[in-house]
Amino acid sequence: MAVSGSKDFELDVTEYIEEAFERCGLVMRTGYDLKTAKRSMNLLFADWANRGLNQWTIGQVSISLANGISEYPAGLLTISVASSASFSVSETITGGTSGATTTVSAVVSFQSVQSTIDVLAAVVQRSNTDYNIQRISRGDYLGIPNKATTGRASQFFVDKQITPTITLWPVPDTTTDVLYFDRLVRIDDADNYLDTLQMPFRFYPALSAGLAYYLSMKKAPDRVSLLKSIYDDEIARAISQDADRTSFSVVPATNGS
Repeated sequence: MAVSGSKDFELDVTEYIEEAFERCGLVMRTGYDLKTAKRSMNLLFADWANRGLNQWTIGQVSISLANGISEYPAGLLTISVASSASFSVSETITGGTSGATTTVSAVVSFQSVQSTIDVLAAVVQRSNTDYNIQRISRGDYLGIPNKATTGRASQFFVDKQITPTITLWPVPDTTTDVLYFDRLVRIDDADNYLDTLQMPFRFYPALSAGLAYYLSMKKAPDRVSLLKSIYDDEIARAISQDADRTSFSVVPATNGS
């Protein structure tokens, strides 16, 4: 017998909801059933963010540092100024290569920054050389005696507010250094019922089981324990498979002990 040759199996939001209802021993019948299940799915994604289960959403951001500025957004700021390639009279912007001093008639979007869950690692690039910088805690940053010290940044503090920021120390002393950092970003929401979801194939079982468990708390309380047990198993397997893997070597002791 011939195999299918296809590797494109993917469920949309409605199909996940149908699967979850069936695991609860129920049939989805009303529009509210769809609404309450989609809400549970998005809450499940928030739980996954707390577990760090967004490894497939890791992205790298680069920010050119400014002389004397220590605090930077933990993501990219976006702004739309005009549909044309050049700025209009009311839509010019002041910058390092501009002589204009008028205003931008648009609102800066913080959506990218606010989607940042955490910063995983960072380097500062100077003269085409990357230098690792160490992450410190809020308390460690607070304890720095002179926060105005300038130089090449060697430490950073992530302030995980609704709009998270990165604070560097020492304060950058040039305009040529570039900050590169890897950040963990939240999963795209389940908005439309025909949307597919932003996750790798190996997490499909965990999502199906998790949504069924969340729904059972509202729709099938007699199945909560069973569905929770299944979800715990599925998510544990997904977590173990998604962990970073590095090479290692075993060296025998040579000191006779």
